[in-house]
Amino acid sequence: MKTQQPMRSNDEHVVLEFRPRSLARPRSPGIPLNARETVPEPNDLSRYERDLEEPDDFRHRMLANAAAGAFTIALIAVGIWLAANIARMSDTQDCVLSGRLNCAQHQMLDR
Repeated sequence: MKTQQPMRSNDEHVVLEFRPRSLARPRSPGIPLNARETVPEPNDLSRYERDLEEPDDFRHRMLANAAAGAFTIALIAVGIWLAANIARMSDTQDCVLSGRLNCAQHQMLDR
């Protein structure tokens, strides 16, 4: 297998060699790697799997889905309320900065 060497046509452009990661730990300089040391297995998702014999708790799942839905609806409502208040405050600020009087009353009449 032929190894590729970096091409250097200009000082600005440098092609770097790709080195795939390995499971072995990088060694610190001057510290030998013992032959008996093993590389730990990477974490997998098996600890989150449930047993097939264990029945589903549909009631808990439905309650969790309802709570998540209520939280999402509340978050959307707060976002709409906040956007409306910011727009109203911006209109009031524009009115005041243009030199008009009674800008708060003007905003109440627009509603």
